[in-house]
Amino acid sequence: MQRLIRTALLALFFVAALPVAFADTLPYPVKPIRMLVPFPAGGSTDPVARLVAQKLNEAWGQAVVVDNRPGANTIIGTDALAKSPPDGYTILLTASTHVINSLLMSKLPYDSYKDFIPAATLYKSEFLLVLHPSVQANTLQELIALAKAKPGAINYAISGSGNANQLAGELFNMVAGVKLTSVPYKGGGPAINDLLGGQVQAMFSVPVSVIGQVKAGKLRAIAYTGETALAALPQVPTFAQAGLPDFDMKSWCGILVPAGTPKAIVDKLSTEIAKILAMPDVRAKLEDQGQIPFIQNTEQFTALMSADREKFGKIIRTANITAE
Repeated sequence: MQRLIRTALLALFFVAALPVAFADTLPYPVKPIRMLVPFPAGGSTDPVARLVAQKLNEAWGQAVVVDNRPGANTIIGTDALAKSPPDGYTILLTASTHVINSLLMSKLPYDSYKDFIPAATLYKSEFLLVLHPSVQANTLQELIALAKAKPGAINYAISGSGNANQLAGELFNMVAGVKLTSVPYKGGGPAINDLLGGQVQAMFSVPVSVIGQVKAGKLRAIAYTGETALAALPQVPTFAQAGLPDFDMKSWCGILVPAGTPKAIVDKLSTEIAKILAMPDVRAKLEDQGQIPFIQNTEQFTALMSADREKFGKIIRTANITAE
């Protein structure tokens, strides 16, 4: 009797393991893939999404369809991924906003970590500190002196409460010992428009959004968070070169898949993305936009999200940042 029970249990275990084992040997992909993008079409992530989709299509012979699902600070698109089958045919291109949301919002419709697998990073973006030309500061130290002389008088635009550029501004306040005042907008476009119009005086922006205006003389860039100068604006010093070495803020962009996606599929996706990011034409297109190709696999990407959770959490608590 005991032998029969053991045999039955082993059979049940074998049958239960079949779906996972079978999934790991299935060819992938055999049908089109949907790439969710939780940002509006035309935003800074859109060209990257379409470039990666094109390269995956060329490599695998299957269409990768970009599906923009903006809204609620990336929550709508992210929730769509959480509700998708874990089969590798729905993926999400997202940004460090994913981590920030987990720190600011207590009632998300998903668990930001348990419901997803970080498959691969795509790029990281440093920040440029840009000013309206009317601001009487041509260097970082002049801005700090001006801000100390007039606490709270200098307003900086943010693309939404709790976004990465607000965290950059609050970290700057802490490190520089100043008080710049954040002004929230519904997106980066309106924020930059008001900066160009002089309604606000400053902004911490990813380079792709402001390089054109800086080159045209409509905005003044005074510092960059990278370790070396930005290739597109080599005359702009890094924060370290400008006398503020402790200021360091980056955002990233990467691919998530639903929890439960077979490891073989995650690994294949991660490996192919690494190949894409090594292509000279892809690297050139990213770098032209101030986006730094950034290759990390699942384990490294998971560690990055954990480190950002700690770093961003400290800024949020110290500055008392809320989602409203």
